[in-house]
Amino acid sequence: MLVRAGNTGLRMAHAALLAGVLTGCSEAAEQDDSKGSARASATAEASGADGAAASRAGGTIGGPGSACELPVTVGTAKSWKAEAVRAPLSQGPVTLVCEIDAKPAGNIGFLRVWAGKPGDADARTVLKAFVAAEDGVSGEKYRTFTSGGLPGVEVEYLYTSELLEETKQESAFAVTTPDGPVVVHLGGLDTEEHEEMLPAYELARRTVHTA
Repeated sequence: MLVRAGNTGLRMAHAALLAGVLTGCSEAAEQDDSKGSARASATAEASGADGAAASRAGGTIGGPGSACELPVTVGTAKSWKAEAVRAPLSQGPVTLVCEIDAKPAGNIGFLRVWAGKPGDADARTVLKAFVAAEDGVSGEKYRTFTSGGLPGVEVEYLYTSELLEETKQESAFAVTTPDGPVVVHLGGLDTEEHEEMLPAYELARRTVHTA
C-alpha cells in the first residue's frame, strides 16, 4: 500500500518555506536512453562555477559512523550537509532516512535518500512505485545505469505544485541491495536550482555502491 500522507506533509512544509523565499521576486513516456540527451543538456548548463563546485566530492555517507547509515554508500558534494531523518515519511515502498542539504553550498534544495525493506522488487519496479505515489508528476523518462557493480534505474520528470502553481524538473534513481531498495531523489526550488544541483546528484549516482 502506498503511503502518501507523510510526503504530502513534507511537500506542503517545504512549499510554505519556498513561498516565503519567492515573495517579492518577480504524455508520460518510458524509455531507456543510453545517451541521456536531456541530462547531458542540463548538466552542460550547470557546468560553470556553480556546477563545478557541486561536483567536487566532499565526503561519503552510508557507512558505519557516517551522518546517515544506509544499505549503500554514496559520495556527497563539497559543503553539502547530510543529516539522518527520524520522522516516518514514506513515499510508495520507501521511507525517508536521510537529507543532504545544498544550502551550505549556496543552493536551495536537497538530495533525499529513501530506503525500503528487503523484497523481490527490482530497481525499476521500486522507482516506478515511488514516482506513482507522488501527485503532480508528468513526463517521466526512465533509463538504466550501472554503478559500483549495482544495476540501477533513474528517472527524470516534471513535478507541478498546486500550491505554488509552478512546474519544475526533478530526478531520482533507485538501486536494490540485500538489505532493501534505496531511492535517491533530487528536487530543488525550481528548475534552475535543480539544474545547478545536478552535478551533486550525478556524483551520488556515479559513486553509489553497497555499503
